[in-house]
Amino acid sequence: MTAAGFLEGRRLQLARGVLLQCIMGGYPAAKFYGRDDGDLVLNADPAQVYRLPWSSSPRALAICDADELDGRSSGLSTRGLLKQVLARYTDQGLQPVVATELEFFIFAPNPDPQQPFVPPVGLDGRREDGASAFSVSSNNGLRPFFAEVYRCMAALGLPRDTVMHEMGVSQFEINLWHGDALLLADQTFLFKHLLKEVALKHGLTVVCMAKPLPHTPGSSMHIHQSLVAHGSGGNIFSDENGQATPAFYHFIGGQQAAMADLTLLFAPHVNSYQRLCHPFASPNNACWSEDNRAAGLRIPASSPAARRVENRLPGADANPYLALAASLAAGLHGIERQLQPSEPLQGEFVVTDELTLPCTMHAAIERLKRSPLALELFGGEFIEGYIASKTLELRSYCDEISPWERRVLAAHV
Repeated sequence: MTAAGFLEGRRLQLARGVLLQCIMGGYPAAKFYGRDDGDLVLNADPAQVYRLPWSSSPRALAICDADELDGRSSGLSTRGLLKQVLARYTDQGLQPVVATELEFFIFAPNPDPQQPFVPPVGLDGRREDGASAFSVSSNNGLRPFFAEVYRCMAALGLPRDTVMHEMGVSQFEINLWHGDALLLADQTFLFKHLLKEVALKHGLTVVCMAKPLPHTPGSSMHIHQSLVAHGSGGNIFSDENGQATPAFYHFIGGQQAAMADLTLLFAPHVNSYQRLCHPFASPNNACWSEDNRAAGLRIPASSPAARRVENRLPGADANPYLALAASLAAGLHGIERQLQPSEPLQGEFVVTDELTLPCTMHAAIERLKRSPLALELFGGEFIEGYIASKTLELRSYCDEISPWERRVLAAHV
């Protein structure tokens, strides 16, 4: 849109079906978004309009709400769903405080998708071999890239906590500063967009797939969650003596009750389950534990004021609005129903069937189809449309034969 048109307040409309567009570009049946495929209105959030600092020509990005023509938030809008969940917290006198940890890989350009990703050539003329986890060395030659990333983050007002080299080959993690859930979802979306744009300028490829490399840890988007009371601003997960409160346990109980039904919202792609089925600190379970990375719900070591629940299920490929909405809605469900969690687990443990989550996209789709809780939390319009879109994506994947099948099965079957 032209800057003049935007500043004049010209209305920008979009076909409803676009909100259910598949990752390949196709659409489910029109019944899921309205047989007339009518328009939505994109209403820019005045607090979320940004001049893009990496662009050589003046450009801006405005994060918008997708609203129906009568002014209602669209039931297909993931940002709208998150706002609805937050409004329910407000009705309870509560405000979620969240933070996201986003992992990502930086690769050399990959013009041929038949070839595996490889890390860029470093300053020493070599490609990283995976032995640089948490290293402070800079022989990978990425310092100019990260310098521009930091500059652009500052220009966009994206506060960062820590950045580190993660366990994978050319894999990194950033921790965004905790705050309001809607703001963190916007910031996570903006940061992923920033990463890819700046990488292109530097001749690099940033990949936020959940599992881009075999035999290597995948990329997560862990969500840290606590709740504060309106007025006092105190963390309701801790009492005046620093002990965990009933609300803390109810929140965990709600997450445990919902995680299996909502797995497809946290793990939205076929590749998501490559990460979950090969768990390098990527637990595919609804167990909870004090400071144990094998649990899907981890309670990090912290002071009572910072007591929080870390949801370790979402991958870096998850929609941040939807993942936050699902996780927070599950926690509120537990508080409203006063659900009790299982016993916490420590050390090495065996996951029972009731705490095991779907480990394939097909299983996650079927679980979501059968979930009355998902319909209660997000409504039939969204859940049915989301399932239709994801079913098309799974069918598209199954239409292709993988190199493994040709290499192994052709020789032996």
